[in-house]
Amino acid sequence: MDAPANPLRFAFAGMLAMAAAMGIGRFVYTPILPGMMEALHISASDAGLIASANYLGYLAGAFVAAGGWAHGHERKLMLGALAISTVLGAAMGLTSDLATFIVIRFVAGVASAFVMVFLASIVFSHLTAATLEDLQALHFGGVGLGIAISSALMTILVSMNAEWQAGWFWSAALSALALAAVARMIDRGPLPNGVPGREPRLPRSRALMKMIVAYGLFGFGYVVTATFLVAIVRQGGAGRVFETAVWMAAGLAAFPSVWLWQWIAGKIGIYGAYAAGCLTEALGVAASVAMGGHAGPLVAGVLLGGTFIAVTALGLQKGRQLAPLAPRRVFALMTASFGVGQIVGPIVAGVMAEHSGSFFLPSILAAMMLLASGALAWSARMDR
Repeated sequence: MDAPANPLRFAFAGMLAMAAAMGIGRFVYTPILPGMMEALHISASDAGLIASANYLGYLAGAFVAAGGWAHGHERKLMLGALAISTVLGAAMGLTSDLATFIVIRFVAGVASAFVMVFLASIVFSHLTAATLEDLQALHFGGVGLGIAISSALMTILVSMNAEWQAGWFWSAALSALALAAVARMIDRGPLPNGVPGREPRLPRSRALMKMIVAYGLFGFGYVVTATFLVAIVRQGGAGRVFETAVWMAAGLAAFPSVWLWQWIAGKIGIYGAYAAGCLTEALGVAASVAMGGHAGPLVAGVLLGGTFIAVTALGLQKGRQLAPLAPRRVFALMTASFGVGQIVGPIVAGVMAEHSGSFFLPSILAAMMLLASGALAWSARMDR
């Protein structure tokens, strides 16, 4: 009989895998993007298409991974997807063709979704069995860790006047190191959940419908700044070192954010915490273009990083509470809503920025979407 799994080891492994697949695999595009736009003459609308391809791949991957076909193979699929994400990161530095970028980022999005879904099924099952669900915050904190580490890497590369391709190659190297560690630390799959049969349909609930729509608005609102923040700094001419500092601030703020907002939710409820998180993030998004000098981007980085992962988790948490007998169904539907928002967001923002000559209007639109998301979620507290 196998020895019991060490839940803390699984939580740390989850953190490393999330850092590689999400913090680096999905979001390193943000600090590398300005260099790509300058060197390859990529327009803002084309940059938005590349970003949206990744989010479309993530949406498709989440739906495919949610099926029962993968039962018993979660560990192999998670590690395989993490390896593919690593290879595709390096592949981004080997081409300069827009269509190839779009294809690579789409497949990378599928891989990141596989990592997230199968990784969560493994890690959370062991944490639940050990009654250590609070360690899920460590797992989600990996996204912020990956952003911070990749930002530190970009700072070094910028100081060496390296080309944009080096950012992809070295990011892939970091992901490969994480992959090796995760493969050793996660030595088994998820524990059985003991829930037989198919899930029932989702309940007819006004509150649930409001949260699903609010989640889509949040997907649009957060992703504009998450995609273009460093490009906004580049447009302001603050210098390449400051660009990486802003993105590092976002990563450092993101790492403890899940703990902070879960504590806030314990005081004022999930609806209140979700709405407050959206308001806080909206202020950061507006600050990125409304405040001059170095202050605006730094405020934006801290407020964006300090909210977007936590609010994402709070939305899913409330969805599970509103449909406790159908967790997979509600996860799929909320993921679809969120996915549509974050697919449409970069496209709309890129087109608006290209026509207006700046990211001011798309950023203000994103802030309005965040305010609408928070208001809708807050209103859902009165519904059933």
